[in-house]
Amino acid sequence: MRTGEPLPAVGEVLAALATGLWQWDTATGLVAVDAEAARLLGLPARATTLTEAQTRARLHPVDWNEITGVVGLAVAENTLAEVRIRVMDELGRIVRVVRSRSKPSFDPVRRAFRLIGTLQEVTEPTPGTPAGRSAVTGDWRRSREAFLLDAGRALAEARSTEEVLRVAAGLSMPGFSPDGLAVFGVEGDRLTLIGYHGQQPGAVSPFTQLALSTDYPAAEVVRTGRAVYLSSPQQYRSRYPLTWPIAAPFARHSWAFLPLTVAGRTMGAWMAGFAYPVAFTPDERSVLTTVARMLAQALSRAGTAESERALTDGLQRSMMPRLGPRTPGLKVAARYVPTGGGLQVGGDWYDVIPLPGGATRTEAGGGRVALVIGDVQGHDVRAAGLMGQLRIALRAYASEGHRPDAVLSRASRFLHGMTYGTPDDDESDLRFATCLYVEADPATGTLDIARAGHPDPAIRMTDGTVLARATAGGLPLGIDPDADYPTTRIVLEPGETMLICTDGLIETGGHDLDSGWQRIRAILEEHQGDLEELADALVQGVHGPSSHHSTGPLADRREDDIAVLLLSRAGPDSDPGAPAAGPAAVRRTLLSVAQAEPERVAVARQQVRELLHDWPSADQIDSAVLLLSETLTNVLVHTDADALLLAEVHGEPGGRRLRVEVTDTGDDLPHRRHPGELASSGRGLVLIELLADTWGVDPRGEGKSIWFELHEPPEPLGPHESPEAQETREPAESAEPAEPAESDGPSVS
Repeated sequence: MRTGEPLPAVGEVLAALATGLWQWDTATGLVAVDAEAARLLGLPARATTLTEAQTRARLHPVDWNEITGVVGLAVAENTLAEVRIRVMDELGRIVRVVRSRSKPSFDPVRRAFRLIGTLQEVTEPTPGTPAGRSAVTGDWRRSREAFLLDAGRALAEARSTEEVLRVAAGLSMPGFSPDGLAVFGVEGDRLTLIGYHGQQPGAVSPFTQLALSTDYPAAEVVRTGRAVYLSSPQQYRSRYPLTWPIAAPFARHSWAFLPLTVAGRTMGAWMAGFAYPVAFTPDERSVLTTVARMLAQALSRAGTAESERALTDGLQRSMMPRLGPRTPGLKVAARYVPTGGGLQVGGDWYDVIPLPGGATRTEAGGGRVALVIGDVQGHDVRAAGLMGQLRIALRAYASEGHRPDAVLSRASRFLHGMTYGTPDDDESDLRFATCLYVEADPATGTLDIARAGHPDPAIRMTDGTVLARATAGGLPLGIDPDADYPTTRIVLEPGETMLICTDGLIETGGHDLDSGWQRIRAILEEHQGDLEELADALVQGVHGPSSHHSTGPLADRREDDIAVLLLSRAGPDSDPGAPAAGPAAVRRTLLSVAQAEPERVAVARQQVRELLHDWPSADQIDSAVLLLSETLTNVLVHTDADALLLAEVHGEPGGRRLRVEVTDTGDDLPHRRHPGELASSGRGLVLIELLADTWGVDPRGEGKSIWFELHEPPEPLGPHESPEAQETREPAESAEPAEPAESDGPSVS
């Protein structure tokens, strides 16, 4: 052109450069193209107007979705929208690739986008050539999708802020990877540095606390909610001259600052710094924006989880008691493991309460103590709150000096008033609690137990034998304000250990009460450590396959809370909780059977079976149970008195002796009878004479005692033992049957 001639029209210039012009209005759904743009789209080379459907039919469907995503991003960041588009023919074949660049705007009134842009053909490398192979292996879109998928998975699995930052530091973006990262948060009117990567610790000190009004890119991002891209140091220095001096020492060439937004709220900013120049194309900005959104969600989840864990720890520390100073003669160990669900707090608790002094106070200054364990229904904050209030109430009633039955009765009335106290209470949220209350006297080993719907305690004897001690009980607390809670008294012998726990310890791992108890019993019998080690072994012992999860630590499993309380009475020469060494100690169980409680005969039979759990002769075990039933039934049928059972195993394995003694306050002594074939009673003494090794009847000051003994049979002949050696073995103890005293009183059976 000669100087002074008018410039050609824009359309003529674009046509000369093989560049088409197009315009798209999403409100009308129409796309206007000039002749060159129509030719690039595979249409006749003349200006025309197309519908969105007609335009979409000429483009690859994946690229159409790409256009809609890039447009929204460009409007949000006030930048150009740039995308590569594959043009298709009627048979679905790619005829050319064009690059579109446009400047979108958004009309908030019509809620529509309006775009004016250009189309220009892009030369693709020939397939099979080195350039073509490079283009295939470096398919940016494909690598970007794989990267975003991996990044999303890794960030979703991060459970703490530290893990999120570690995952973010390890992200390798396709085609451009930052060498420095920083995550900023907001506290009041200040910008705080949450974490960073790629910088020395001392170098980041200027960024740890910045006012939001500071002329710094991250502060601007938090204030405006819009990303800031700086492609060169010159651009950084010109836009942020005040903070450039503290950024210059890092010797980076490009920076991206993106908002961390969750639910429309900007919670911080993410900085990605590059050691080489980055143009920040729309595709690159799209990747960075997507990562920033995923990072914001991950940080939000991690922060919520950490807050919940802090709340859980605080609740647990405030609601779980300290065991306090050691009581002379007793040793206590306790464990609590919350469920993995929700806030990991629930209604299980334990407590150890010093009781008012009295005649039972020891010379060392220690006195009676109460051990409490319980479980409020539910695994939520309400259950934890009720648990805390109920624990305080129980401690108050116990400190007033009430007996175990009175403590539970008052606690039940208290909980009933809390959960059923107002007519507006939702019946679906009414709660109850199980509880076991034990009053222990260290001087005598006496344990007075009251139970409210809770599992029975278990006693591990000095030789490792474990007995589940049946105790009288009442309804769970809170159901009936007038419920009664009878008291059961047992004696903890020196060297013995009592276990009380919530049902979570028994049933965790998909077990029911029976199979779970067998598992716990095996742990109690086999453990050789002290009381603290035994408590750990019980908790760790429930790490078997779970009914909800097959792997993972116990605290992660969504089952029930676990509370464990162990009480051991010190032996004369052993530490509390440790099994006795040397000769076997006496095994003993004591049980009362009242006239109004004939069902406790079955409990007595089970106690004897557990006492003889390692007895070699199954026939003798059956005989012992049969004779016990005969003697107990005789008291209940032929007298008006209650029966007291004392069963003991003496001696060492191979020469042990079982002695069972049933005492009542009746004065009439049993005598031998000769029942006929059709008689329904009168065979008790006959059975005792046939099955017992020795037996007798001893008059007492008030009443009598019927007893029998069974001797453990000799060990079977070993594989390398001669018959002569077996004949020389003699039982450890023998006794001739004692003649029972005869009387005109009632007979056995």
